[in-house]
Amino acid sequence: MRIYPTLFRVFFKPMDAEKAHHIGLWGVKTLRATGVSRLGSFFFAPDSSLATEVMGLTFPSPFGIAAGFDKGGKAISALGNLGFGHIEIGTITGQAQPGNPQPRLFRLVEDKAIINRMGFNNDGAAAAAPRVAEARAQLEKEYRGKVRPLIGVNIGKTKVVALEDAIEDYLVSTRLLAREADYLAVNVSSPNTPGLRDLQAIETLEPLLQAVRAEADRVVTDRRVPLVVKIAPDLADEDIKDVAAMALRLGLDGIIATNTTIARQGLGLLSSAVKVEEIGAGGLSGEPLKRRSLEVLRLLKEQVGDQLALISVGGVTTAQDVQDRLDAGANLVQGYSAFIYEGPAWAAHINRGLLRLRSGRA
Repeated sequence: MRIYPTLFRVFFKPMDAEKAHHIGLWGVKTLRATGVSRLGSFFFAPDSSLATEVMGLTFPSPFGIAAGFDKGGKAISALGNLGFGHIEIGTITGQAQPGNPQPRLFRLVEDKAIINRMGFNNDGAAAAAPRVAEARAQLEKEYRGKVRPLIGVNIGKTKVVALEDAIEDYLVSTRLLAREADYLAVNVSSPNTPGLRDLQAIETLEPLLQAVRAEADRVVTDRRVPLVVKIAPDLADEDIKDVAAMALRLGLDGIIATNTTIARQGLGLLSSAVKVEEIGAGGLSGEPLKRRSLEVLRLLKEQVGDQLALISVGGVTTAQDVQDRLDAGANLVQGYSAFIYEGPAWAAHINRGLLRLRSGRA
């Protein structure tokens, strides 16, 4: 019998979504501080058969948690103990910023979805860097002799920085965080920072990625830090093809597809149109994004084959969802929204489910 669905219904569901998120994050960190969650490195650690080689790295499981849950890198080790194969923190910006006015996080419970307009609220790259370094050292110590959870760092543009100055802003984060990250993800696809998605245009995206790649190589000389770019599901198919071609041309390591969507129509939402309209602007994630996320994954796979790593995210809830993405060409799969509805044992359930699915194929 699972306890969390009852806990969510009784305790978290009536609560403001952002407050509930902070309590959940606090709970994860508290368990870590008391030593309880460290047992997860034994009980929740993925089976060794799930280890996955991607971008020159070994991930203990193909399933990880997407950027957005741990925006500041404050609970990396605790999340790693829950069974995630990687933890992508962020989005981290060059400067600290409070994000958009509250309320800015909303649940569509009937759809197992979330709408957010958080606006990259975080403490900035200078504050995040030592947290990532400490978490990496902790995980390396705890998982000595085993494959540890890996740490991705998702970087984005500070809101007050003009678009013409965006490259230098991304380079601030790169200088501070590339040394600590197992991989870097460049976020140009959140709908909650004005003008950010304009950076997805090839003429602006290409020089940005070239600059981040060069800076990462400059500051990290003992290894190559993989670099990926995260794109929106709202790009037209032709634009997605252009991004794929550019990624191949630049020698990027991968593409994360997809971020949240600004769409509301055509998603088959069960929540009332009145409620959705009342919530207003923001990126929608969760189950309703599943169809488009899969479409983008398949389109990218057609374009890049095995030349780039593809990290699929959007509408992932079950082990079957994860396996479907892997079968469609993904190398890694991420989730976030379902964590809110499934609870702290979610990653462990998915890892066990993957084992069952694979044993059934044998």
